Amino acid sequence: MSLKEKFKNFFNTDDEYEYIEEVEKGEPDNSHLKQKSNQNVVSLSAIQQPSSKVILCEPKSYNEVQEIADNLLNKRAVVINLQRVDHTQAKRIVDFLSGTVYAIKGDIQKLGLATFLCTPDNVDVSGTITQTIIDEAELEKGW
Repeated sequence: MSLKEKFKNFFNTDDEYEYIEEVEKGEPDNSHLKQKSNQNVVSLSAIQQPSSKVILCEPKSYNEVQEIADNLLNKRAVVINLQRVDHTQAKRIVDFLSGTVYAIKGDIQKLGLATFLCTPDNVDVSGTITQTIIDEAELEKGW
């Protein structure tokens, strides 16, 4: 089997293969077969890729955590600033988001004082932020 035939067999469905056989035999009227094979063709412009977005959130209460989780489920990365939230509510938000991120096989990272990055599984984060600067600032603020 030649390389050309292997590619034909790999990329063609039965309808398209039937069309190729008919063309090779030299039959005069192939219009009905052309229509049949075009049904399997999909335009690349019709396929929409999900847009890459990073959502910035600054919740004021625990009630807004569902919106953040919905963004993660829609494959968007979310940066959360919890400085405006009470410390106990901030802990509840982080606990809830940790569970959400775990369920979608994503990642949660602390970026700074009460600032977190939650990413779904389709986002790769590389690099680190020096933890000593974060620790000193947290001690001053009580985080």
